[in-house]
Amino acid sequence: MNPPVALTIAGSDSGGGAGIQADLKTFAMHGVFGTSAITALTAQNTAKVRAVQAVEPDFVAEQLSAVLDDLPVAAVKTGMLATAETVHVVARWARRLPRLVVDPVLVSSSGDSLFDGAARRAYLEELFPLATVVTPNSREAGVLVGREVGCVDDAITAAHELGATGPTWVVIKGGHLDGGGEAVDVVWHDGRVELLRTPWVDTANNHGTGCTFAAATAARLARGDDVRTALEGAKSYVHRALVEAADWRLGAGHGPLSWEAIQ
Repeated sequence: MNPPVALTIAGSDSGGGAGIQADLKTFAMHGVFGTSAITALTAQNTAKVRAVQAVEPDFVAEQLSAVLDDLPVAAVKTGMLATAETVHVVARWARRLPRLVVDPVLVSSSGDSLFDGAARRAYLEELFPLATVVTPNSREAGVLVGREVGCVDDAITAAHELGATGPTWVVIKGGHLDGGGEAVDVVWHDGRVELLRTPWVDTANNHGTGCTFAAATAARLARGDDVRTALEGAKSYVHRALVEAADWRLGAGHGPLSWEAIQ
């Protein structure tokens, strides 16, 4: 039996905690064969992003063509797309991208916006309408709706607004929300909202949580899970990954998650 195949379209993290590296490790731990289209190279570690070099959008398209022409991709996850032009490219390919999970990396870990208004519009008008799931964190949701998303009630309102742009499911990841001692994700589908909750893990080893959640969701979709089951499994996987790495001492900044968190 062949393994299911998933594709990540994202940037490279030289420190290994997020981006393509986290996605491929997450795919592997779910028994999924991982493929990739790299959108940017970063020089970074646990403490700092030192430099970013975007890949030419035409070459991103060449990578997509090479993978999709040859391999039976069953699910796709997007991460850092680096430029508005690359968002446009991925949107043009989106109808060939099955079970598309869009993780819109719009805001740096320090809270700074990484894109201008053109990229925001491209996500909302071109990519979101074709997505199976979109997974912004609360800061990214704030950029997308044009106001701060600081609590669970704010996230619920934002999820309804983002759902109106066309994705089948919206998940606003709650790592930056005030969840009262819990990590609370807001899930929107078909006009209704539910909450995914896990206990808060007090650790600085949280680099790559958003990438890992979206990648785990895509991996589980590739394996045949329905969306709700995939989201619940991804939430549980990230929680275990945080717990298992909570006492690690890798690097001087925000360390990585444990990728060996499958039960």
